[in-house]
Amino acid sequence: MDKGYEKERFEGLKIKASVAQRFRRYCGKISKSQSMTLLVMIEFFEDNGISPNESMGPHIQTLEILIKKRINGVIAILKDIEKSQTKPTVAMMQSLFEEAEPKNKPLILEKKKTDDSQPKYRERNPSNL
Repeated sequence: MDKGYEKERFEGLKIKASVAQRFRRYCGKISKSQSMTLLVMIEFFEDNGISPNESMGPHIQTLEILIKKRINGVIAILKDIEKSQTKPTVAMMQSLFEEAEPKNKPLILEKKKTDDSQPKYRERNPSNL
């Protein structure tokens, strides 16, 4: 039984036999009773403001075009923000960090090697022996 409609009585509708068969097959596909299927269909049309006689093609295409225009507008705004705000800020930050790098100075404790430092021992050459 349909929830919330258990105590209501049934009414008969006069519809053609071929339409009734097609409707029953559709009800079986969506796994609802005939009453609930018809109720869901009516609520769909009322909630969306759609008439069954209207074609939905132009409406959907119009919405798609509007959405694409708005997305293109958002992309243009983001590109402008990137060009006018983000890139200059990044360039300024990079220049600050490049100047702030410390120069490599030798440590105070580090000993410098000079050319005067000769080994105190003489290497032996095996050919001189």
